[in-house]
Amino acid sequence: MEMANRIFFRLYQCANMLHKTGTKAVEDEGLTTQQWAVLGALSRARSQEGMSMGDLARYLMVSRQNLTGLISRMERDGHLCSRPDGRDRRARLVTMTDAGRVTWEERARPKIHRFYDQALGDMSTSDMTHTLHYLLRLLENMKRLDDEADGDTEDDVR
Repeated sequence: MEMANRIFFRLYQCANMLHKTGTKAVEDEGLTTQQWAVLGALSRARSQEGMSMGDLARYLMVSRQNLTGLISRMERDGHLCSRPDGRDRRARLVTMTDAGRVTWEERARPKIHRFYDQALGDMSTSDMTHTLHYLLRLLENMKRLDDEADGDTEDDVR
């Protein structure tokens, strides 16, 4: 149990430091780490036409309630826009504006890449590969716990 406590406490500390130092890396662009995650999700090739709020919440693994406020602020700041989804009138598609794309591609991404280089500075490719492997295993375990808590079974998810 002691080892488990240490692992989860270190993850908690890493999450807090990611938010603190990551936000400092992009604050001159008026962004936070949460906003950079949204812009990053929407910058992927498969998201060029936008993502529904539900899909974006699932991808980022956040609640729709938390995402709604974040998206509203980003719309107000001119980074995003939302429009009705032509395939489902109840859903809204979120896309990056031209200004949001410039902020992301020309200003934020270079700063984020410098942040990555600094944060991962003394880690070898092998260290990073192993870290990613174990984080993905932990994430899968926690997703399973979340599904079970919601009453979903593996058959429901497929």
